[in-house]
Amino acid sequence: MNVCFGALALRPNGAGVSTYERELLTELAKLLPGLHLSAIIQADAAAELPAVIRPEVRPVTSGARRALSGLAPVRTFDLFHSLDVDLPLTGPKATVATVHDLSVFDVPWAFSRYRTLGERALLRRAMRRADVLVTVSDFTAERISQKFGRHAIVVPLAPARWTRVPSADECAAVRAKYDLPERFLIQVGSVEPRKSVQMIADIARQLDVPMVLAGAGSDGPQAPNHAVGLGFVCADDLPALYRAAAVVTYASLYEGFGLPPVEAMACGGAVVASDVGALADVCGDGAILVGPHDVAAWTGALRSLLADQPGNDELRDRAVTVVSKLSWAATAAETLSAYCTAGISL
Repeated sequence: MNVCFGALALRPNGAGVSTYERELLTELAKLLPGLHLSAIIQADAAAELPAVIRPEVRPVTSGARRALSGLAPVRTFDLFHSLDVDLPLTGPKATVATVHDLSVFDVPWAFSRYRTLGERALLRRAMRRADVLVTVSDFTAERISQKFGRHAIVVPLAPARWTRVPSADECAAVRAKYDLPERFLIQVGSVEPRKSVQMIADIARQLDVPMVLAGAGSDGPQAPNHAVGLGFVCADDLPALYRAAAVVTYASLYEGFGLPPVEAMACGGAVVASDVGALADVCGDGAILVGPHDVAAWTGALRSLLADQPGNDELRDRAVTVVSKLSWAATAAETLSAYCTAGISL
């Protein structure tokens, strides 16, 4: 039995879809001993694969070139699972595609015109070609049904392997490393239109609490000038940053799943997130969910949690309990079950 995974979105130290591809492949490799496993992957990310998965190396590219690389025909495989909707033109006997969200249809203003057109084309093709669709939340499954009339099997994600509840000493050390105060807000992720970074930074200044940003663009010209931008932060430091923050914010306008708040919860962070998309189902009562998405609602939620330390502590404990129900081992097992729908028994 030959199984190939489309993993061109996997980037060294990447988050989001990269986390999904890295963690899922690690667990699937444990569940599929004796099979011939391979993955189409960019050259600089080949080391991210488990040893039993043979890399089918492609040049390092991005944007349209990466999309075209994903369309290239492959040799005959019994099963091809695209982990990010880029299915090859020919080769596989059976195909599965993971759809993470329909953001290029639902919030096209958040992307460039060319990215929107390109990703819409890939998604439409996956909807036509894939024998089985996998998605990460009930919200995205419903959107797929509404938009394309296709059924998608829901397989939730889980926190990355680096997540854990750090000690008080680790929190003190990370404060010292980044020269952070005793109390601060933090939002981790790329600075982009969907994440409402400016709004949260303005509210933090109004509440007289420093706002810390981490991730792509957080120390660049698009970041608010009154926020502390850390830039790229090593994953080893993230648990202590999440735990040390008075509140972890995630003011997103659209989410197909919402892995960053889940990872913050797994580290014992006190999370306040937008009540949009999949976040209510994903976070449950392990986070404070804010709706509507406006300054007054967010200011009230943050002020309340900053002023109520017992409530803040209780939320942190509850968050860890909620997230403990998620695991990549379960995600991998449910993914294998989805393969059976394609007529493939592994």
